[in-house]
Amino acid sequence: MYWPNKTEKARATARFTTANALAKVQAEKASAEANTPAATALVEAQKGVVAPNTLVATTLAEAQKSNCGGKQIEIMPRKGMRSLFFTTKASPSSSISHYPSPRLSFSESVMDRTLAVADSMIMKWNPDTSTYAKVTSLFYENRREAAEFIKCVNNLQKSMHLLVMEDASSEKLVRGQNLMEIAMKRLQKEFYQILSMNRAHLDPESVSARSSLASTRSSVSDYEDDDVPEDEIRIAANSIEEVEHESTVAMTDLRSIAECMISSGYGKECVKIYKIIRKSIVDEGIYRLGVEKLSSSKIHKMDWEMLEMKINNWLNAVKIAVKTLFNGEKILCAHVFASSESIRESCFTEITREGGQILFGFPENVVKSTKKPPEKMFRTLDMYTAIAEHWPEIESIFSFESTSAVRSQAITSLTKLSESVRTMLAEFESTIQKDASKSPVAGAGIHPLTVYVMDYVSLLADYSHVTGDILADYPPPLKSSLPESYFDTSVSDDSPVPAISHRFAWLILVLLCKLDGKAEHYKDVSLSYLFLANNHQHIVTKVRTSNLKYILGDDWLSRHDLKVKQFSDKYERLGWDHVIKSVPEDPTAAMSPEEVKKCFLRFNEAFEQAYRKQSVCVVPDSKLRDEIKVSIAGKLVGAYRELYNTHRIALGGERNLAVLVRFAPEDVGNYLSDLFFGNVGSGGSLSITTSSSSHSRPSRSR
Repeated sequence: MYWPNKTEKARATARFTTANALAKVQAEKASAEANTPAATALVEAQKGVVAPNTLVATTLAEAQKSNCGGKQIEIMPRKGMRSLFFTTKASPSSSISHYPSPRLSFSESVMDRTLAVADSMIMKWNPDTSTYAKVTSLFYENRREAAEFIKCVNNLQKSMHLLVMEDASSEKLVRGQNLMEIAMKRLQKEFYQILSMNRAHLDPESVSARSSLASTRSSVSDYEDDDVPEDEIRIAANSIEEVEHESTVAMTDLRSIAECMISSGYGKECVKIYKIIRKSIVDEGIYRLGVEKLSSSKIHKMDWEMLEMKINNWLNAVKIAVKTLFNGEKILCAHVFASSESIRESCFTEITREGGQILFGFPENVVKSTKKPPEKMFRTLDMYTAIAEHWPEIESIFSFESTSAVRSQAITSLTKLSESVRTMLAEFESTIQKDASKSPVAGAGIHPLTVYVMDYVSLLADYSHVTGDILADYPPPLKSSLPESYFDTSVSDDSPVPAISHRFAWLILVLLCKLDGKAEHYKDVSLSYLFLANNHQHIVTKVRTSNLKYILGDDWLSRHDLKVKQFSDKYERLGWDHVIKSVPEDPTAAMSPEEVKKCFLRFNEAFEQAYRKQSVCVVPDSKLRDEIKVSIAGKLVGAYRELYNTHRIALGGERNLAVLVRFAPEDVGNYLSDLFFGNVGSGGSLSITTSSSSHSRPSRSR
């Protein structure tokens, strides 16, 4: 048997005891007339069960209708009951004459006074006998009288309880029960009207706001710290107070009605109304947030644009549903049914369970019904984050055992989302390894695969607060899939770094391995190293300017900064070393005119050849570009200037001086400064304008 609270159970037990006592007395009377049937009636009466809502009037009516030994049993006066237990030699007539008229007991006196007040108050608001009562709301018209009505009903119930313990056969109980039923019918109507008419003031947002009254008032006081006009402050405060007042009044009235009906044994009727109306509000709230129950098959048929829109709606809905809709509903349930924890749990569960399962079941249906390309990972992570970040609140709001299905659904979705992320991460790694492009990137620039992978990984790093949990127990990658030379401490099995750092370092390592293979497609080895320098620099820059910096750490950055330097040095040596060596180690050493002539011709040829190859190159990173140019110029321009200043005069008498000495030191510096901006084509040509006294800045034909 379901008992809303201990008080109601005690009252029902008292009614049960009284009804059994009355039935026992009646059965004993019947046994005087027919022994066997009376015994049967007594046993049946002792075995009888009285329902919680059944008052004494029902018991009395049933007792009057019962038959024992073929004769109808009537309720016997107290005198008659007493005669069943005490035998006397006096005749019935003499016995009657010796008893004076009974005086009213205390409980009967209380009952009489209570009935007089209750009859006037309750019948006034009887919708079956009063047109005014039928069209008027008691709690809306006169809340003071509504409070008196509740008090009157409570007093009537207490008086009936007191009287039934003393005299269960009193006709006053029948009258009291009739009034009680009329009162309960009235309160049912009022309860329904308050719930229906105050949907706006009892919406979960208003209830949640009311529960955060202190913080709300603090927000209003914050206006005073700013230069906000007093009128705006007053309007804002009045608006908040109005909402709070309407919400408070409605919640208070609902609570008083609920407590009255429950204590009177009519909790079932009250709860039924509450569940129906409030569930419709929660279901409507879920629908208005853009969340609907979608089967896996229906999701499977959606194109990605439509599904992404649904996911966006869901992401916006989760925060509102958890913080406002479900939280507000729990606060309201706790307030209205404060007197009964079991009713509070039952109502909240039935009102929110379906909506909660629909809300938190959506991600599971999405990952079950869609393919898992790497591009969809971020929406999957968004859904995982939404549940994970709100999990403490979800666990608190749906803390009842009866709402465990909602918690289980949220956990199931987290598990499925986590599995989906791992699958997509493996697919992403496979995509890197399967990239089969063989065409060298023009100018030894940054490969599209590098851009794609680093954009993806750096964006993935923004979810490190959840990917850490997802990858915590993810098995480490197999080293056998990459050459041993690629491994360092960042991906060692013995490394104490977290799993997320291990996994991110591995993904970049897979990319670096692919880049090494792509560098081999350049015919000029120097361009291979410039290609590696450019791509490593892009990787390092992406790591340094994103959350990857905190995942991979400073040691990782230092190691890869060093690799960039190594690649650029090798490029410089292979691409420009022959030009640098065309200038004598000691440019000022004495040489014959013929040796000077050969020296300048050798430099001209080497510089033109190098420039022709390197003019198509590009170094997108300005810092790396300047470092390479400064390094080359530092080794070449100074030495060539000494050669030029020392020995050019020895060729002053040559008729073809412009052919022998094609470049002034300033020309060499200018050409070098124009490198690595990406003059993509067959190679630049050099055009020099010379005079006997100076050389103008050269121009390159494009």
